[in-house]
Amino acid sequence: MESTLRILDAVSKSYPPGSKEEAAVQLAAVSLLYLRRIKKLDGFLEYHREFSDPSAHVPLAKEFVTQAEADAWLAGGEAVDGALVRIEGKGFQVIQLPKGLKFLRTPLPEELGPPALK
Repeated sequence: MESTLRILDAVSKSYPPGSKEEAAVQLAAVSLLYLRRIKKLDGFLEYHREFSDPSAHVPLAKEFVTQAEADAWLAGGEAVDGALVRIEGKGFQVIQLPKGLKFLRTPLPEELGPPALK
């Protein structure tokens, strides 16, 4: 925390006082201080870990090397509605349709990357 605040302070000094960039860096520093003050810093740090490595926090029911393996599992009766799986490196969700269970393409967080900042 202290190291991050020192870095933010140094970075803010590289922008002209009153600039949008300097204000944004200062806001980031104040946000961290606020989280520490209200004793929510641990929750934020956990969120940061999830944000930085979302793949570690998405529970997968199964992972398959081939589509054929996945289809056999789906037909075998083990799959449940809502289960997330990875097939050939891509995310899918098991969904219940009137004619049975199917795979719906559902990109996993590591496929999407971090959200774009606006």
